[in-house]
Amino acid sequence: MLEDYNKKRNFKKTKEPIGEVKKSKKKPLFVVQHHLARKDHYDLRLEWQGVLISFAVPKGPSYDPKDKRLAVHVEDHPLSYKNFEGVIPKGEYGGGTVIIFDYGEYEMLKKSVTLIKFKLFGQRLKGLWSLVKMAEDNWLLIKDKDEYHLFKKIDEFKTSVKSGLTMVEVAQGVDEVKLTNPDKVIFKNPLVTKGDIFAYYQLVAKRMMRYVENRLLSTIRLPDGVGGIPFYKKHFENLGGFLGVKRLLGSNYYYIRNINGILAEVQMNSYEFHIWGSRASDVNHADMLVFDLDPDEGLSLAKLRAGVRDLKKILDDYKMESFLKTSGGKGYHVVVPLKSSITWKNARNIARNIAKLMEMTYPDKYTSNMKKDKRKGKIFIDWVRNIKGATSVAPYSLRLRGKPTVSMPIKWSELDKVKPDEIDIKKAILRLKRSDPWKNF
Repeated sequence: MLEDYNKKRNFKKTKEPIGEVKKSKKKPLFVVQHHLARKDHYDLRLEWQGVLISFAVPKGPSYDPKDKRLAVHVEDHPLSYKNFEGVIPKGEYGGGTVIIFDYGEYEMLKKSVTLIKFKLFGQRLKGLWSLVKMAEDNWLLIKDKDEYHLFKKIDEFKTSVKSGLTMVEVAQGVDEVKLTNPDKVIFKNPLVTKGDIFAYYQLVAKRMMRYVENRLLSTIRLPDGVGGIPFYKKHFENLGGFLGVKRLLGSNYYYIRNINGILAEVQMNSYEFHIWGSRASDVNHADMLVFDLDPDEGLSLAKLRAGVRDLKKILDDYKMESFLKTSGGKGYHVVVPLKSSITWKNARNIARNIAKLMEMTYPDKYTSNMKKDKRKGKIFIDWVRNIKGATSVAPYSLRLRGKPTVSMPIKWSELDKVKPDEIDIKKAILRLKRSDPWKNF
């Protein structure tokens, strides 16, 4: 099925993948690649029977049902081509720059020799579409009328959904994440710029990857810097070599695949990272528990630290090895990696029972109830993060709370030495020279 594809390419010169038929066990995928070759055009590819059936669309897709766009059927491409973005060398077949215009799952509704009807679940391309055959290999790509017709003008989009880069930036070289606006002020006192934050995550990324890689996440973005409005970002935007996507309950969630994924998020103004307690490959089972000790206003640091020790003692009694980090705010976080993953129901029950045990043992000190009026003079043992879909701030993540603090892993022996909001970016960088306090995590 891929003989024509392989014959046309010299794989010693091009970075395009070698054609191999591979059937996916997941839902079928589609990709649209913007291809600036001898002529500017778009390539629509639909996963089918182990390959990507492919069409060159000179003018690109249109959301206007009145636009009947020419789509020329070309050779099948391998499934691995869905991730290809880069430069095909000049003189080679298709020589030019390729970016991923859109990507996602799709549903095949009808496939015959003259008509292909399908539904796209992309970021830029959604809803019902048809390919209608004319003569020989020429087809027409038409947007069917649904709630998405006239949704967007395709030419409004200039960047890749994989890397966030433009065609020109990809042509200049893809594998590196490029930083824009490095002098943008994010914190005023002390002065911290976007460039400073990017440099911090470059230094910390190797350690941080252990905790964020392949976990669904939410980030807090601050696109306008100081004085701007931060907002949560948890649904899919970019995809490909840096980031991956998981579809849940009708929405696309995303996760980081490699170090460049962290840096790509920072480039997109994401500075604070929150992670699920499960892997993206198995979102129905937790592989860690997180307890956030949140003290009432005015409660002394000594009482907070005593609470952390009381929690550790209970966990030790149950042979549950735990690890300590600062929250970057007013509390500490205690994290328990699980030797084998468990259902979210079990995770919730275990965490809640531990919090209730603390509450019953020391009713004047702790509460498992999140209501503000129940925690007066007490420490709230926040166990609610241990349910499906809940997140906790990632180890080594920056916090956007007025000053550039970090949620920093520390040794248990440091509990009485390090305050919850004491470690900022500069101190975090210095601590990277020490041995990893969570090396046994």
